[in-house]
Amino acid sequence: MSARHVVVVGTSHRHVSIERREQLRMCDARAAEVVQRLSSHGHEAVALSTCNRTEPYAAGPDARAARGAAEAELRLLGAGDALYRYEDEQAARHLFRVAAGLDSLVAGETHILGQVRAAHGLALDEGSSGAALNRLFQQAIEAGRRVRTETEVARHPVSIPSVAVELAQRELGDLAARSALIVGAGTMGQLVALNLTHRGIGRLAVTGRTVSRAAELALRLDAEWLELDGLADALSGVDVVFSATSSPEHVITAREVGATRRPLLLVDLAVPRDVDPAVADLPGCTVRNVDDLETVAASSLDRRMRELPRAEAIAAEEAALFVQRQRERAAAPAIASLHRRAEEIRAAEVARAAGRLASLSPTERRSVESLTAQIVAKLLHVPTIRAKEAARRDENMYADALLHLFALNDA
Repeated sequence: MSARHVVVVGTSHRHVSIERREQLRMCDARAAEVVQRLSSHGHEAVALSTCNRTEPYAAGPDARAARGAAEAELRLLGAGDALYRYEDEQAARHLFRVAAGLDSLVAGETHILGQVRAAHGLALDEGSSGAALNRLFQQAIEAGRRVRTETEVARHPVSIPSVAVELAQRELGDLAARSALIVGAGTMGQLVALNLTHRGIGRLAVTGRTVSRAAELALRLDAEWLELDGLADALSGVDVVFSATSSPEHVITAREVGATRRPLLLVDLAVPRDVDPAVADLPGCTVRNVDDLETVAASSLDRRMRELPRAEAIAAEEAALFVQRQRERAAAPAIASLHRRAEEIRAAEVARAAGRLASLSPTERRSVESLTAQIVAKLLHVPTIRAKEAARRDENMYADALLHLFALNDA
C-alpha cells in the first residue's frame, strides 16, 4: 500500500525566453484539454500556465507513470524535454514557492496566488483534480497566505503591474505630466490602471476587446474610454501604453503605431505578446516586455531580502507537512479496516453472550459495551501509532503486516 505520488514538470522564465514561453502558454481551453487527457489515463491533473511558467501537475499511485504522462503533455505543447521535474515533497515545495511569489520573475509579486487558485478551479470544473491535488493546491494557497501575513515580504508587496508602472516612471519621469493608455481591462490592466492613478498620471485612457469591461473600468477611474477600432489614433496621442490582453495575436503592430511624431513607450505585459516586436524598430518607439521588469524589481528587493529566508522556510515547512499527511493517509485504509474488523468481532461476541447478559440492567449492559470497546481500543492503540509513525517515514511494513495478520483483504 502506498500514497498517491504528486509530480510536476515544466518550463519557466528561469529557463526559456519570452518567445518560447508565449508558444507554450495555455489558454483555458488548452489547459482543459491537457487535464482531460491526463485524467483519461487515470491521473489527477492540474495545468498551471502564466506569463512566467507552464507546468502540468499530475498525481497517481505510480510516480514514474504520472511524470511520463505530464512530460508527454508538455511535449505536445512543443516544449521538448521538461526543464524541471519534481516529485512529492519537492513538487509540493515548488508549488508553495510559486504560490508565495518566491519563484516569480518579480519576486514577491501577489498576482500569482490568484492564478494558482484559478488553475485549480479549472481542474475542479473538468473533474481532473482528486483528493491528492485538492489537498496540494489548497495547502499551496494557505502557504501563499502565510508568507504574506507572517513575513515582511507581504508588507512590501511587489506585483508585475506596480513594477511596470515604476519602469514607466523611470523612463518618462514625472507621470503627472504624461498621458497613458491601457489596452486590456482584465485583472492585469485594472491593476496597472490603479497603480497609474495612485502615482498621479496626468491623463489616462482605457480600451479593450471587451467593450463593457473597458467602459466600466474607465468610468470607475474617471478615465477616458476609447473603442479598440480607434487604437491607431489613441496611440498617437499618448506617451506610454500598457498592453495586457489575452489575445493570441499581436494587438499592436507597426500599422497601428504608424510614423509617430513623438516618443512612445510600449510596456507589453502579455504572454503571448500583444506588441509586435517589429514595433521596436520604428523611430521613437521603445518596447518593454515582462522580462524587462526583473531589473526594476531587483532594486526594490533589497528591503525584503532579509525576509526571504523566513518565506522559504514557510514553503519548506508546508511541503514537509503535506508529504507527512500524504504518507499517513497511505496507512489509513489498513488502520480503518483493522478497527472495523475489531469492532465487528467485539459486537458479535457481545451479541453471542446476550443470553448470559439478559439479567443485566440497561445501565449494566452499557457498562459491558463500554468496557469491551475500551479493551479493543487499548489493544489497537499501539499498532495504530506504530503504523502511522512508519507511514511518516514512508515505510509501509506495519500497514502491510496488519493487512496480512488480520486477513483484512480477505473477502
